[in-house]
Amino acid sequence: MTGFSFEKLGQDGKARTGVIHTPRGDIRTPAFMPVGTAATVKAMMPESVAATGADILLGNTYHLMLRPTAERIDALGGLHRFMNWDKPILTDSGGFQVMSLAGLRKLTEEGVTFKSHIDGSKHALTPERSMEIQRLLGSDIVMCFDECPALPADKARIADSMRLSMRWAARSRDAFGDRPGHALFGIQQGGLEEDLRAESAQALTEIGFEGYAVGGLAVGEGQEAMFGCLDFAPDQLPADKPRYLMGVGKPDDIVGAVARGIDMMDCVLPSRSGRTGQVFTRHGVLNIKNARHQDDPRPLDEACGCPACRGYSRAYLHHVFRSQEIISSMLLTWHNLQYYQDIMSGMRAAIAAGGFEAWQATFHAARAQGDIDPL
Repeated sequence: MTGFSFEKLGQDGKARTGVIHTPRGDIRTPAFMPVGTAATVKAMMPESVAATGADILLGNTYHLMLRPTAERIDALGGLHRFMNWDKPILTDSGGFQVMSLAGLRKLTEEGVTFKSHIDGSKHALTPERSMEIQRLLGSDIVMCFDECPALPADKARIADSMRLSMRWAARSRDAFGDRPGHALFGIQQGGLEEDLRAESAQALTEIGFEGYAVGGLAVGEGQEAMFGCLDFAPDQLPADKPRYLMGVGKPDDIVGAVARGIDMMDCVLPSRSGRTGQVFTRHGVLNIKNARHQDDPRPLDEACGCPACRGYSRAYLHHVFRSQEIISSMLLTWHNLQYYQDIMSGMRAAIAAGGFEAWQATFHAARAQGDIDPL
């Protein structure tokens, strides 16, 4: 079994392109990871997700530990076999969902105890238990267990939370053990504070990880504040390891993050938006439920190669969405995921060619035009 490694192939400004090598296949960076929360990208077959150009999926520790349980998935051959996805999988640690979804949670130095949002049953999640769950799932990239305070919060609260996360990072590293071919990523915290982010980055670097995430952003602080933090946070992390921005985001968030040195991202937005009729195109966002589309024979985006654009009109997509037909979620999700992967491949090519700034200008200009005129 070959190991896990990161190879940087090109850089243009702070933007990087490269390859993360794993035993289950290569991940081209910058990479966007579709979110398969409960061992499925909603409304998509795994082979359809792969067809959009995705090299890696994200699975969710919190949801899978509650249902169907990590032990059951392990007994059935691991998460890859369970969900029929043979490429790499990254699993988050469960920390964010415990903080945002679980009821009656109690936070201590040891970990978090909480009640399931499904049935109210009691559970405990510690760094050690998170590592055990992710090992049972068999994920290729494992995330440290951390605490993510909601912003805004005062600096003392953010500092205390970050230092707790750093102690948990050390425990996660110890519990992860020696697992050739699998990677453990540390998560930088510290809110929007440059000095706290630097302290966090130093603590993580001293522990040593195969990759590093910028955590605690895209939690309501707004794009300007997030970009302000990304102007310094990725630079504080080791340049020879992948950098992952968790939970981001909208297309222009992703482009801005890559311009600031980020290599990996994930977000539920393209799949969730597809189910609610929100469509991302090169010319901005459109809402398929609007009446302007009901007689329109044109595709969502004439330059897109996805099945929704190749085979179906806006009029048809409007009809099946208004009729609540399942095919609507399938086609619109596929289109949105395809659009996101097209952005990533466009950025990879532009960075490699040294033309990323020009690519960005074209990207933003096309989106500023807005949707094509109605008929």
